[in-house]
Amino acid sequence: MRIGELAGLVGVSTRAVRHYHHLGLLPEPERRANGYRDYGLRDAVALARLRRLTELGLGLDEVRDVLADDSGRELHEVLAELDADLARQEAEIGARRARLAALRRQAEEHGGLPAEGPVSDELAALFGEMARTSAARPGPEPAMAAKEREVLALLESTAGGAADGAAGKRMVELLGEASAAPGAMERTYEVYGLLDALAEAAPDDPRVAGAAQALAGCIPDAVIAGIGEQQWVRAGGEGAAAAEGFLAAYYAHFAPAQAEAVRQAIRLLAERAR
Repeated sequence: MRIGELAGLVGVSTRAVRHYHHLGLLPEPERRANGYRDYGLRDAVALARLRRLTELGLGLDEVRDVLADDSGRELHEVLAELDADLARQEAEIGARRARLAALRRQAEEHGGLPAEGPVSDELAALFGEMARTSAARPGPEPAMAAKEREVLALLESTAGGAADGAAGKRMVELLGEASAAPGAMERTYEVYGLLDALAEAAPDDPRVAGAAQALAGCIPDAVIAGIGEQQWVRAGGEGAAAAEGFLAAYYAHFAPAQAEAVRQAIRLLAERAR
């Protein structure tokens, strides 16, 4: 048989046959006087086995192990490993589908997904409450509200990864609980307005202190206690670590006067945490 006849018989491409030759998985047959390969029935049997092994999902290195006399790995061992790997993939796919189902439920319950999504159900509920509050107020939503959502989504995403991930996740949970209190979200949006008014102000603007006090006043004691004094102290800028990494990027996210108001508010919260 010529290479095209062999490939057609087994149901693979001639390119695959040549690739198997190149890798040493399929021995080269003898050639005729004209230089063409001359394949026999044994070559077809070997190629058919290669096809069956690859259709099981084995990689070519695993196929080589099965075919090698000195590999020490029998086919049933390789298949057991493959089955275990497929089981892991199946579990991962199941978890991803469950997550997608949860996101679809979020979209149905809240009229779509937040721009900062995907996020957890808890954070989606908080963002939904923010959207309802904003819609009930005259005028456009304060820019500070959008920045707040961005930061909360970031804190939730980094939970468990960054050093402060656990604290960030806990803050998201506590803020979600606090926002459910009567009038809490309305007061928060009033603070957003005060902070928006500082967008073009200098850090020493007299309005900064008032915005800081209003912001600190929106944070319930449960949130303060849940985060812990040391976290508030560090976030407030006391200590060398506050000048670098995440905190530096966090404060740079705001205009100078806004950042100063947030920093002063966090210092007030640190005092309340003591």
